[in-house]
Amino acid sequence: MRRVVSLYLPTWPTDRLRRRLGADAPSPETPVVLVGSVRRKRVVTAADAAALALRLYPGMAATQARALYADLQVHDADPVGDAAGLESLALWALRRYAPIVAADLPDGLVLDATGATHRHGGDQGFLEDLVAQCASVGIAARAAMADTWGVAHALARHERRATCVIEPGLGASVIARLPAGALRLPEEMVVALGRLGIDTVGEIEAKPRAALARRFGPELTRRLDQAVGRTSEPIEPVEAPELLQERQIFAEPIGAPETIARYVLKLVEALCADLEAKGLGARTLDLRFHRVDNRIEAIRIGLARPVRDIKRMTRLLCDKLETVDPGLGVEIMVLTAPATEPLFWKPVATDLTVAAVPDVGDLVDTLSNRIGARRLYRLAPAQSDVPERSSRKIAPTAEPVAETWPTRWPRPSRLLVRPEPIETVALLPDQPPVSFTWRGQRRRVRRADGPERIFGEWWRRDGELDAVRDYFQIEDDAGERFWVFRRGDGEQVVTGDLSWFLHGLFG
Repeated sequence: MRRVVSLYLPTWPTDRLRRRLGADAPSPETPVVLVGSVRRKRVVTAADAAALALRLYPGMAATQARALYADLQVHDADPVGDAAGLESLALWALRRYAPIVAADLPDGLVLDATGATHRHGGDQGFLEDLVAQCASVGIAARAAMADTWGVAHALARHERRATCVIEPGLGASVIARLPAGALRLPEEMVVALGRLGIDTVGEIEAKPRAALARRFGPELTRRLDQAVGRTSEPIEPVEAPELLQERQIFAEPIGAPETIARYVLKLVEALCADLEAKGLGARTLDLRFHRVDNRIEAIRIGLARPVRDIKRMTRLLCDKLETVDPGLGVEIMVLTAPATEPLFWKPVATDLTVAAVPDVGDLVDTLSNRIGARRLYRLAPAQSDVPERSSRKIAPTAEPVAETWPTRWPRPSRLLVRPEPIETVALLPDQPPVSFTWRGQRRRVRRADGPERIFGEWWRRDGELDAVRDYFQIEDDAGERFWVFRRGDGEQVVTGDLSWFLHGLFG
């Protein structure tokens, strides 16, 4: 099922202006407008959030805007620069998010994210990361995902939520309640529809198509059909001359899986030759299939480390060919490396007595492209005595970290996500439990060791200023070993309420 993302940048011109000015940019509280010429009149063409809050809106006369607010910051509009900036933003999104990205002038991007969202935690995680990355550089953004460009575009601009995901097949029903202008129609057409009492997309859908076509021409029905999925709307991806790319054009369209796989190998061999000539390795590969019906299918794979291994790259790409629908045939195949890094070969050790470090990069690449890169990680020590904060997630192929776990007391092989409350019988202040009940099962303690006292980290929050935990390692009659703790030191009430919790299990 196709998944299209529309990224809407409501204040793109003013956000780009602030980024361009850098340290000289006005504060976010200062209203800023851009002024340009429209039909020989100087009007406001863009306004930031502070200006919009003062009811200074695009289309207002520049003299009127200055008269309403004396401290208004006024700058000249730069539509050419704004369009070029969107192209640059599209290239950034191409490298990070999806194999098919295009500028959606004048205020957004469109991405075909089919098969690419799993690398960012699913559809919702994909949109949240996209909006967060824009916000981190001072660009306000909203994003929507749907089956078609038309629905995603409409929801991104008419929903007030930062992110909006529409389940497959529901786009037509969701867009029906939106105003007619959501179909990307010319303003004069929207006004004419309003004079006829047609205000929403659903009302347009309910009218006879022949009558609409005679009165408004083919544009209205074409936009409606594109939105509900009756007509395809191709996305022409942004191209960057600096990206390494190999292209195969076929005299006759191909569609057989074995034929496609054979040409995948040829493209990978050619791309690896280019990578070797530049001393680079690929971190991301995009393979696009241009079909005869003007639709583009694409697959994307990520690599844990820079790679130019022909066998590995071909296998990872071929693993995803089953997700590609060749339709009536593929006439062009394009293999691109949107993300590359320098690749330096390490010398081979001559001392055969030293065990070689196994290379798990191939396994990591296979798993991350199947289940998503975010779901694959390894744990590393973190500087904290509090058990749930003493580890952090790092990339599977990351270099070893300098921190180590404490060796004074052993730690359980399994730590629960959240400590679970237990009922205990124990003597205060320093005695371990005699028995405890966990998940409805009562267990008698045969051996115990402790307490190990761990204090709260007061610099994180005030509630941990006096907090204390006393941890015990205990073993029950069946030989199972547990890690439990008591809140408080058993003497001062301020240190904890003396409740008991099970936090881990020993292997």
